[in-house]
Amino acid sequence: MASSSWLVIVAVLGVAVLLFLVMKTKLQAFIALIVVSFLVGLAVGMSPEDIIATFEKGMGGTLAFIAIIIGLGAMFGEILNVSGGAERLALTMLDKFGEKRSPWALGLAGIIISIPVFLDVALVILIPILYSLQRKTNKSLLYYGIPLLAGLVVAHGMVPPTPGPIAAASIIGADLGWVILFGVLAGIPAMILAGPFFGSYISKKIYIGVPEAMREQAASLADLQESEQPPFKKELPSFINVISIILLPLVLILSNTLADLLLAEENTLRNILVFIGHPFVALTITTLLTLYIFGIRKGYSKHDIQKITTKALEPAGIIILVTGAGGVFGEMLIASGIGDILANAMEKTDIPIVIFAFITAALIRIAQGSVTVSMVTASSMVAPLTATYDLSEPMMAILVITVASGATIASHVNDSGFWMVSRYFGMNESQTLKSWTVMSTIVAFVGFAVCLAFSLFV
Repeated sequence: MASSSWLVIVAVLGVAVLLFLVMKTKLQAFIALIVVSFLVGLAVGMSPEDIIATFEKGMGGTLAFIAIIIGLGAMFGEILNVSGGAERLALTMLDKFGEKRSPWALGLAGIIISIPVFLDVALVILIPILYSLQRKTNKSLLYYGIPLLAGLVVAHGMVPPTPGPIAAASIIGADLGWVILFGVLAGIPAMILAGPFFGSYISKKIYIGVPEAMREQAASLADLQESEQPPFKKELPSFINVISIILLPLVLILSNTLADLLLAEENTLRNILVFIGHPFVALTITTLLTLYIFGIRKGYSKHDIQKITTKALEPAGIIILVTGAGGVFGEMLIASGIGDILANAMEKTDIPIVIFAFITAALIRIAQGSVTVSMVTASSMVAPLTATYDLSEPMMAILVITVASGATIASHVNDSGFWMVSRYFGMNESQTLKSWTVMSTIVAFVGFAVCLAFSLFV
């Protein structure tokens, strides 16, 4: 590939952009990634046998790690959801922080809850709490909602074991312990600025009450809270159990990373920590404990648990397919030589890889809407460049969070989350753009700024 190299790249990426622009679902994203990968192989003259072999290597190499992690994480999150764990955590934190600091409580609760529970599910679970707070104080619903949404967005994009960062880490080849560490370090300031601070500002500009369609639900909730019965469920799980089970996989995975750094290879403690801190083992332990503590001990039968976990795997299945397709796309860029051309071009133009990663993820996100798909696709384009730059493990993790930051930017009308927020908050398109879209953009730029700062020292 010489003089025609850039024509090939422009043509292939042009087709990719067109496909992303028409995508509306994750299934379409899967098809688009497969089609573009196939076109890359044909464009550079690969034989059919080589294309198939590259597909197998990319799909198998990616899913060998990630399929189990996403599946286990989905089951653990669904059991926690069904048992009322999310409500318990949010209500306890609101009680501890007090009414004046409730936006901070909601932002922090959003980060914690969205680690095991998908963002859209978490919003549906917690929206009655926001309605109740708005009804009680008569403040704009955005005063409480924006901090919660900021926390949900941060965890959804930046903190494993949510699917997006796990997929990006797998494709780029980053250690999950480092990804968790930098995800938290970038996510906390992003939540603070996009949540309580921006929420306080925008709630003074846009007053949103409880939507008409939801007022009956809010009134019922208030009646429950004023009675002596606990809200939502007769028996919510304990706060200690909920917070412990959510943090358990993070602590185990981090212990793996720390043991690998601090302890000698022949050390018995190191071997134990490395084993139980491997993502497979950490998620297996967490899922089994969740099934027992929040399932069996709560009276769920084996049939109930099987039904719950089977339901959890429905959304996980398409995410696994999209991630595998992203792995195929990345492997095809490497096998075709396009990855080397991009790396050489970046070296000549002196574009830092973190800036390339952020811009790539941001453009894909704006074009097609899904955070997870944006992370998978951008990671597939960044991964071939990492070998050229000879990056350390911490820097690889920073790249993952940089991609995550770009993938959260500017949620607008092509994102299902935009319409979900619009509906549950009773806002029109203009109000949603001024609140939800701006909030997601603040998360993106703060996360990127933190990653850029870390990249200067790692």
